[in-house]
Amino acid sequence: MILELADIRIHPGQQAAFDEAIERGVRTIIAKATGFKGCHIHKGIESPERYLLQISWETLENHTIDFRESAAFAEWRALVGPFFASPPTVEHFNLLAAVA
Repeated sequence: MILELADIRIHPGQQAAFDEAIERGVRTIIAKATGFKGCHIHKGIESPERYLLQISWETLENHTIDFRESAAFAEWRALVGPFFASPPTVEHFNLLAAVA
């Protein structure tokens, strides 16, 4: 399993509209993608225009090829992209350890 971590900064004052858009986009677009395993959306407290989107994928290619090269990705970006103050920083991670 691969973790995608997207650090998203939006334009000030757009939080309520973005909250709705990102949640709708994950539920209706990303969740249907090949290899999608789950998602968490975190909203900044000290920085209310900052969001962390964590998506679990079966494989790296499920995100980088299957999703990013699909029409669904264009639909996703059309929904959330207008809110971006700058392009999100996106990185991928493998699990090293889990402690409960």
